[in-house]
Amino acid sequence: MSELIRFSVSADDGLVARFDELIADQGYVNRSEAVRDLMRNALVERQWEAEEGEAVGTVTLVFDHHSRDLSNKLTEHQHSHHHEIVSTLHIHLDAHHCLEVVVLRGEIREIDRIASELIGTKGVKHGRFVATTTGEGLT
Repeated sequence: MSELIRFSVSADDGLVARFDELIADQGYVNRSEAVRDLMRNALVERQWEAEEGEAVGTVTLVFDHHSRDLSNKLTEHQHSHHHEIVSTLHIHLDAHHCLEVVVLRGEIREIDRIASELIGTKGVKHGRFVATTTGEGLT
């Protein structure tokens, strides 16, 4: 286990008060854990900006399964990227609409491209890609 290092941060009292409200609303028990999460988020963002390395992410899609051949197009697209697609969850929201969550893992550029292609498939009503890291290098 790595050694903990203590450091101080100077900030305006109004900013600290607003930060304390924010972290309380998010359920943090102390500022240290909130600051650690901010640091980790910055490191993950930097990894994505560099577009290098292995990462993971989820693509969430909402679509009308009655749209012509859409389900087949999405399935074919997923099969053509079976090395990067770890899992898919399909949920029937109502008589017409489905929600699909696709978990991707691979090189950043590749999974970003696959996510964009899935979201951009004609007939997808809404899509969102949430990218993160495999956790390697984060403590």
